[in-house]
Amino acid sequence: MGIKYMKNLKLFVFLCILTFTVSCGQQNKYIEYKVKEGETMRGIAKRLHMKTKDLLRLNPDITKKPSANTVIIIPRKKSQKGFKISPKAKKDSLVKQRETVQSLDTTNIDLISDKELQKKAYIAELEKEFKVHEVKKGDTFIGLTRYYNVSKEAIIALNPILKDGLKLGQIIKILPIEEVYEEEELLYKDTIAENISLKVAFMLPFRAKELDTLTETEIFSNSKLANIVTDLYLGAEIAIDSLRNQGVSVAVELYDTESNSTNIKNIVSNYDLNSNHVIFGPLYSEEVDFIADKVKVPIVFPVFSKKQTQFTDSKVVKTYPNKLLFRAKLLNYISENFQDGNIVVVTDNTSESNFNASQISAVLEQNDSIFKVSTIVSNDGYIKKEKFTDVLQPNMNNFVVLTTNDAVIVASTINSLISLPEEVKARVFSFDKLNTYNKIDNKKLAQLQFTYVSNDYLREDSFYAKDFDATYKRVNGALPSYYATKGFDITYDILIRLASGKKLKNTFKEGFSYRIESKFDYTDQSFKVPENKGLFILKYNEDLTLTRLE
Repeated sequence: MGIKYMKNLKLFVFLCILTFTVSCGQQNKYIEYKVKEGETMRGIAKRLHMKTKDLLRLNPDITKKPSANTVIIIPRKKSQKGFKISPKAKKDSLVKQRETVQSLDTTNIDLISDKELQKKAYIAELEKEFKVHEVKKGDTFIGLTRYYNVSKEAIIALNPILKDGLKLGQIIKILPIEEVYEEEELLYKDTIAENISLKVAFMLPFRAKELDTLTETEIFSNSKLANIVTDLYLGAEIAIDSLRNQGVSVAVELYDTESNSTNIKNIVSNYDLNSNHVIFGPLYSEEVDFIADKVKVPIVFPVFSKKQTQFTDSKVVKTYPNKLLFRAKLLNYISENFQDGNIVVVTDNTSESNFNASQISAVLEQNDSIFKVSTIVSNDGYIKKEKFTDVLQPNMNNFVVLTTNDAVIVASTINSLISLPEEVKARVFSFDKLNTYNKIDNKKLAQLQFTYVSNDYLREDSFYAKDFDATYKRVNGALPSYYATKGFDITYDILIRLASGKKLKNTFKEGFSYRIESKFDYTDQSFKVPENKGLFILKYNEDLTLTRLE
């Protein structure tokens, strides 16, 4: 059975933080800033790349959620994007325009004379500071939050009038403009050089000789590896066809590594692998090390392996984030977004779970917004409800972080938390959403606003996702699996970067990218081996949809 026949068988990273101290003679290093509606000290500090506690120290009489128009002190920088204060010379000339703009009632804008002119003036003024959206027929909070990747609470904070709901024609603020620019400035811009040609090799364990005598059912019912390999390649084929349709000439060579590295040496001896621009695979870590020692071109490792931390050759590209990055991502999010509350860490008393729990406590206890960090340990295989009632606080934020994937402990924790008294609210966090959570009723997870780190996020209303699904189904007769989508994302991202005509590593410095369901961020050059750090933070909503928080 050849490869063509097989094809038909399967249809801790924080931003740089500057610490400022106030002393006599340094007044010229600070300026006044007037707080806008919906802004918080945490949000302002984040935009200034400083700690919230340091901003609060500069303003000891200011609360964490100051009222609009409160004047605070902020550090002066050479570039104060989003914090510019208009010079007096310009102020007078803007008064009339601002009075006109501010007098507009956005819910009844069509009643104003010269409505289109007034509307454009209003939008233009808002767009100086915010990403703006005009409410259209059919718009919902769910749709807006998913489209713009912001929470409903964040939108209402910027637009208090929306507490009464969305109204047709409203002009609303979505995000501060500097946050939009920050994202756009860091995004990799896809470019294709003229007359570009690429040669690509796939080294995967197709095992054509070994599986030649088996039926389709025997192969795919009994072999997880066969499913993964086939789906990865079928997704990659769609990516290659997409690039060809954009004018990129792509030549592909397939090498069957067979089982247990039996054919790797033979491939190296008989083929000129250095004639390729890139090699996708192999799948086994020992094979990767062997090939890396023999070739001079990039080697893309297209799956996750616990052994990938052992890769030391700079030619290897790790497309899946290391699991330690999941923990760092979650801790960073909690530290940046948690205010005034209580943290509870749940561990199953294994060495790994206890280590993660101690790391979480050490990091979070440094945050002066956190009231207390408690640890609950399971000694008898599950968590009793009483353990939570002893440490959770009423009428306060309670974040419960699980460092265990034990099915019984996770289930007992979830059940205990949803049965708490109404005045005790809890929100559950996890480093990852493994199979353990797939066994939990999604309604229970939504009730606890279950929040976790993931290396994939599929926005189902995305045009690109729908187009990929339709194309894949047309070609292969079925919708794409997880690995088929990953195969597309990984292949397309690497090849479109190479299509620029630049060296692959140079494109990594130019920004991160989003594909169908993956984020690829190789911008951190501090490590010898390129490693993707593209992760999402996702939260369950009441309607069982997901919101991307980061």
